[in-house]
Amino acid sequence: MASSGSTSATRSLRGRAAITGAGRSAVGRVEGRSVMALATDAAQAALADAGLDRGAINGVLTSVAFAAPFHRFSVAFSEYFGIAPTFSNTLQVSGATAATMFNMAAAAIAAGLADNVLVLGADSLLTGLSPDLALRSMTESRDQQYEMPFGIPVANTFAMTAHRHMKEFGTTPEQFAKVAVIHREHAMRTPGAQMTTPITVEDVLNSGWVTTPYHKLDCSLISDGAAAFVVSAADRAAAGRSKPVYILGGGECYTHEHIFLMPSLTTTGAVQSSARAYAMAGVAPRDIDVAGVYDCFTGTVVMMLEDLGFCPKGEGGRFVDDRQITYGGSIPINTHGGLLSFAHPGMPGSLLHFLEVVEQLRGRCGERQVAGAELGLVHSLGAGFATQATTILGTEATL
Repeated sequence: MASSGSTSATRSLRGRAAITGAGRSAVGRVEGRSVMALATDAAQAALADAGLDRGAINGVLTSVAFAAPFHRFSVAFSEYFGIAPTFSNTLQVSGATAATMFNMAAAAIAAGLADNVLVLGADSLLTGLSPDLALRSMTESRDQQYEMPFGIPVANTFAMTAHRHMKEFGTTPEQFAKVAVIHREHAMRTPGAQMTTPITVEDVLNSGWVTTPYHKLDCSLISDGAAAFVVSAADRAAAGRSKPVYILGGGECYTHEHIFLMPSLTTTGAVQSSARAYAMAGVAPRDIDVAGVYDCFTGTVVMMLEDLGFCPKGEGGRFVDDRQITYGGSIPINTHGGLLSFAHPGMPGSLLHFLEVVEQLRGRCGERQVAGAELGLVHSLGAGFATQATTILGTEATL
């Protein structure tokens, strides 16, 4: 009889798979391109980067798309793209979907279910939906019996956590605004970013209320766009066209569905998801060179800096104020500008964080390059902090 004493270490995904190709479509306002066309643009770019043709893909993982609401988006895209994978799934855990796709792709490869998995997200929230429909697509995901009747769409859930953080730790609106200012500085260095006009803390605070304590410039963009990646078995990675980036660790945590059942309004499941990812990768927060941190709202970044271990609990606002999240700081994050300034096409938004971290680890980022970047972290989250997923990436399969 097989032993029941297996540990997570013996079942680790560390170094079993690598990102061998990465690409994106145009982002921002992309007129005349359907969701499937955007997805195709990104997939073709990723395959070209990997040096593979589409016939090499035998696995497909996608997020859902609000502007093309196929229940089986991965299957619909495969049909559109002309491939017939033997492993396929469409995932939906809100903003955390991006990191879960990489964790699942690595697991599928380790289990022998696929050799090359296409990880893909695409949507056209800006031109494919009216503003009312875009808002409805996000708010309809909230509980229709207990939350929506009392005016708690997704923005309000994140606002509640920000208010609580301000009360418990003295975090200020100016510190939240500083997150947006730094992200805009990063976007100004990034070709193709949706928003590149410089902003100040005063600009953020004067940009009009959305839901207190958040002003318009505290909130992420609405965009069109797509991103895609080829994840391959590690023993095939070195033969690719581009420098492979290895998946070293992954972790997830799902703490609640309804905001009124969130265990804590200021500490999230990112503590657990990142702890699992760090343990699998055999690294600590201080080892990470560059990070992609989900930034749907400025306060979200402040809380994640704490829960991911980059600074102590309650110190996130001061950490940002000291410019520790940009070049020369402790942990440069979202060096492309993030959801706040680069683009936010819905669920594919966090895939753009992955693209930036991959390009940083490959040394391809030009004037925004983080010198000597070898280890990266991407954290995805969603649904009022209900869903959390962390992936750690590195330039070597073993450390």
